[in-house]
Amino acid sequence: GTKPVSPTNPARHIPWPARPCAGPGETCQVSDFLQPKSFLKTCRGASSDPGEGDRRVVFLFQRIYYLSLEFYMGRTLQNTMINLGLQNACDEAIYQLGLDMEELEEIEEDAGLGNGGLGRLAACFLDSMATLGLAAYGYGIRYEYGIFNQKIRDGWQVEEADDWLRHGNPWEKARPEYMLPVHFYGRVEHTAAGAKWVDTQVVLALPYDTPVPGYMNNTVNTMRLWSARAPNDFNLRDFNVGDYIQAVLDRNLAENISRVLYPNDNFFEGKELRLKQEYFVVAATLQDIIRRFKASKFGSTESVRTVFDSFPDQVRARVALTCALELISIPPRCTPRAGGVLGTPPWAWDITKRTFAYTNHTVLPEALERWPVDLVEKLLPRHLQIIYEINQRHLDHIASLFPNDVDRLRRMSLIEEGGTKRINMAHLCIVGSHAVNGVAKIHSEIVKTQVFKDFAALEPEKFQNKTNGITPRRWLLLCNPGLAELIAEKIGEDYVRDLSQLTKLHEFVDDDLFIREVAKVKQENKAKFALYLEKEYKVKINPSSMFDVHVKRIHEYKRQLMNCLHIVTMYNRIRRDPAKLFVPRTVIIGGKAAPGYHMAKMIIKLINTVAQVVNNDPVVGSKLKVIFLENYRVSLAEKVIPATDLSEQISTAGTEASGTGNMKFMLNGALTIGTMDGANVEMAEEAGEENLFIFGMRVEDVTELDREGYNAQEYYDRLPELKQAIDQIKSGFFSPNEPDLFKDVVNMLFHHDRFKVFADYEAYVKCQEKVSELYLNSKAWTKMVIRNIAAAGKFSSDRTIKEYARDIWHVEPSDLKIPPPNEPRD
Repeated sequence: GTKPVSPTNPARHIPWPARPCAGPGETCQVSDFLQPKSFLKTCRGASSDPGEGDRRVVFLFQRIYYLSLEFYMGRTLQNTMINLGLQNACDEAIYQLGLDMEELEEIEEDAGLGNGGLGRLAACFLDSMATLGLAAYGYGIRYEYGIFNQKIRDGWQVEEADDWLRHGNPWEKARPEYMLPVHFYGRVEHTAAGAKWVDTQVVLALPYDTPVPGYMNNTVNTMRLWSARAPNDFNLRDFNVGDYIQAVLDRNLAENISRVLYPNDNFFEGKELRLKQEYFVVAATLQDIIRRFKASKFGSTESVRTVFDSFPDQVRARVALTCALELISIPPRCTPRAGGVLGTPPWAWDITKRTFAYTNHTVLPEALERWPVDLVEKLLPRHLQIIYEINQRHLDHIASLFPNDVDRLRRMSLIEEGGTKRINMAHLCIVGSHAVNGVAKIHSEIVKTQVFKDFAALEPEKFQNKTNGITPRRWLLLCNPGLAELIAEKIGEDYVRDLSQLTKLHEFVDDDLFIREVAKVKQENKAKFALYLEKEYKVKINPSSMFDVHVKRIHEYKRQLMNCLHIVTMYNRIRRDPAKLFVPRTVIIGGKAAPGYHMAKMIIKLINTVAQVVNNDPVVGSKLKVIFLENYRVSLAEKVIPATDLSEQISTAGTEASGTGNMKFMLNGALTIGTMDGANVEMAEEAGEENLFIFGMRVEDVTELDREGYNAQEYYDRLPELKQAIDQIKSGFFSPNEPDLFKDVVNMLFHHDRFKVFADYEAYVKCQEKVSELYLNSKAWTKMVIRNIAAAGKFSSDRTIKEYARDIWHVEPSDLKIPPPNEPRD
């Protein structure tokens, strides 16, 4: 952007950075450093000249708001040092004090405010938005307890509370001056002036700000997380008829809203507290956004906007499915001119649609939100009326286009009838947004052609794809400095900001020295991780064995069971012929199961039970080891991913929306064994299918099998090794003290396996044989690794965010580097 002109002296340019204030009386701070964007705004006190504190700076920008119930940030210290370019200086300073920086880093708690992929994606996006100089804010909940700590006791998962704040959090700053009220319950009163929501219960939202630094550009954005606080008069208005002590104790009920993260991944649980959390974050965030917008009239901090016509041009909000009901139904009643139940003005709905964009993250039916109407009516009675009105207008429009098509009306309604009436949140999202996207090509196609085909037929231009990505700062520079440095030596350091430059590595695929160096870095990472495993798990690891890694949430669709069957098959082959050549493997499986997900917990127990037998069988020795990684989390991913040889991405085709772990492994020099699902498809496209180990059914094969009817027994009867493995699990070979322990698992595999493990078993085992064969040829393996790294550029979250900015938010990223505060400015 061009430098802005001083309104008091048009001939003079004003120095960057300009710091936008969020409202009258609000202090400008480092976290408000922004770059010129696309609308006028003025700010007091931004001049660096003495005595000119009241002069105004005029500049252009637009704000992006990323709302998520999860931000899985992990640790902050090392990432901050890297993005600020201070890592070496800090390492040296700490060393001079006689301390070890790595030991210091290990003390920091992970900020585990997410379950897995979705929350970690939000964290990567915040990093990319700051690095691209976008004026972006992350908004979420400051959970007192994050994702539970997983302990493995006697092979079973046991959950422990994650009291991550017990020693305080040095990265956050409470901002009580921006505390906001959020209303619940109450009733709707109809007056001459329109509908009023009255007799509500109020909870206060206290914001905590965490800085989000961009990479080496002196841009610092803000993540604002809300904490629930009871107002001082909570329950005390009636204390003369009740119990004062009890009234004070009851404050906990209000504050429970931000107490704990729901530990479900890809599963909808229609609990009242969860709906409260969604409404809480949305109501507080929207008030904050509107306050900031109203205080920006013509860039003045004194006058206040009263007209919202330009709101969608200056505010871009991105929502995932969770949050939809509240976001889409609030704006009409937040705007000053909103009318009664049937009087919500058309312009309010237009503003809503132009402001919001919806990203779908899953097509699993059990994961899509469908809130019972009764619950919404109790908690948010006015919103329900507005949703009914939105639905009426929506159905009227459909009926005008498709007269007498009652079935289409039923399919496309926002309200599902039959049994319990429910609000279909995905439908509300689609109707209330100007853009809808999936998170990988194959997923976006399924969204368009299967899950929401009626909506896509109606407004095809609304549907897009935005393939997910990962930040190369955390997932290469931070976790794999050896490889990052090696790459920089060959192609320079600019690839960190522009990952597409990795294609230059294709020139070095046949360079013997580079091949050896890449293999050496991997071996060093493996040796380091092997020491960690030996210390933590007391199992002797062969560092030259193939590290075969399957880390992600435990879920039937991700098919950890298929991996387990392969382990049993390898075990049986070694026992059958101990003298036969066997490529040594260390199979590492990790991930948490939702506490209420019985089958996932049984899968963890099965893996641990099999590991116990395999690891203690003298016939097997060091040829095969199985480790279940306890308490898999961001900081553990940073250790295991750089040490991985083989990455397992084996979900049933058409079930994993994208996956992002797959990208992290690819960037860190692992080869992928996977199905044509999620982003695996695009990884194969970028690297060439011959450079991945692709196996199994494609989406169309799964559809065909569904049509014919999947019969697990058929595979069991036909495949002797599968039969042997299942018989062992069923008979108690691995659990002699409890022979029936895994009967539920076996029963599921035969009679209600939606994810068709047996159907892909044979192709999977054959593909694993190819993997072992290639691993014997170290040079050929490493050349394939280099081809994969060279093709990983597309999977940077910087690319993803640029696409969102260009196609959905209509803002321009900036590579302008703001001068640091200690440097003189022009």
